Amino acid sequence: MIKKASASGSGIIFAIVGVILFSAKAVMVKIAYTYSIDHLTLLLFRMGFAFPFYLLIAFWKKPLHPNEIRKKDYLWILFFGFIGYYLASLFDFMGLQYLKAGLERIILFIYPTMVVLLAWFFFKKRITKMQALAILITYIGVLITFWDEAVVNDASIVLGATLIFLSALTYASYLVGSGWLIPKFGVVQFTSFAMIVSTLCVMLHYLAVKGFHLDSYPTEVYLLGLAMAIFSTLVPSFLVSAAIGRLGASTFSVFGSLGPVSTIVLAYFFLDERISLLQIFGMIVVIGGVSLVSRKKAF
Repeated sequence: MIKKASASGSGIIFAIVGVILFSAKAVMVKIAYTYSIDHLTLLLFRMGFAFPFYLLIAFWKKPLHPNEIRKKDYLWILFFGFIGYYLASLFDFMGLQYLKAGLERIILFIYPTMVVLLAWFFFKKRITKMQALAILITYIGVLITFWDEAVVNDASIVLGATLIFLSALTYASYLVGSGWLIPKFGVVQFTSFAMIVSTLCVMLHYLAVKGFHLDSYPTEVYLLGLAMAIFSTLVPSFLVSAAIGRLGASTFSVFGSLGPVSTIVLAYFFLDERISLLQIFGMIVVIGGVSLVSRKKAF
């Protein structure tokens, strides 16, 4: 009983800290953009600094079921690493050039609704009436959140929101498609392999666009890249995995709602971003809708 309570207590701490650290990424990206760095170079710094750690973990950690792994499974890792972390991260960093950090997190937060819709479209998994209602509520909440921004009539906001939406969609596609591979490799090793693939994709993209030339930036930019790699990529990925292991996925999803809230709070203090009462109401609607979608119970 004591061990179980201890595991639950540590799981809650891991969940809260992990979600907050993940949420800080958008704020650090926005701060880095004030130094006139482009999205591709910044993404290269983030992935490049994390690369050695994931490389070490991938080949140090043994697969859960090595006898079940086939050669074609590694080809699938290449594919899912491309869409799940390279494309999703690229769209995210591009979108943050045009959108507030708080609004970015709200859009990314709707990815569970996309998981349900993609599973229905590709695998014919039934959507319950409650899930359908929750999805509708979620997207109404997104519209409410962006109502004030739409009044400004700024095309860059639409572009930014579209790019972040594509980021959420590609990440949801990764989750839906890779579910059958994770039990073979284990969460930690599979994530490490996917991150290695995505980092190589970013490096190739950078070489194709800018060649071997790397511009010089202030020390703060490199420190932000390192901080993103360690504190908003590497550490929270393992904290979240540990939290799910101790609490279960359904319980952890409750703490996931801290993501948009913590990003908005951090953006308020570090970026001086302001959010209206209407946007706060929209955020609450989105969190409510996503929470309903994420519930395991069938209605």
